[in-house]
Amino acid sequence: MSARGWLAGLAVVFATAACGPIEYVNHTTLGATPKLDAARAADAEKWSPYWWTRAVQYLHKSKEEAAYAHFQAANRFGELSEEAADKAREEALRRAADPAAAAKEMGPIDGGTIEAPKRDDDKAAPKQKGLAPVEDGS
Repeated sequence: MSARGWLAGLAVVFATAACGPIEYVNHTTLGATPKLDAARAADAEKWSPYWWTRAVQYLHKSKEEAAYAHFQAANRFGELSEEAADKAREEALRRAADPAAAAKEMGPIDGGTIEAPKRDDDKAAPKQKGLAPVEDGS
């Protein structure tokens, strides 16, 4: 094998080995992070808590996997973070435009509590005093 062929083969090996980190930078650094910033600007933490949390956690997991050089997993989590950040931003903008409809859809937005509904069958159930009877296993 000539030196030129050997160098060409070595260049191919290095080029394919670098694909994981390059894709990671594309999905996480250049993709998910700016989209998460856009969702933050739309106040997605308040108006779209599910998609916001999902985007943040997937971004965190993407960075964690990249730290272990598991770039295929890091790229997948980066993609999932991008998708969730987009949905968080869209939902936050929609809900912020109509807070009354969002309150019906989400429940209390201001941290209030929702009172549990009363059960009608509470009065009908007989209250038993003392311990429950023990069955003899013999």
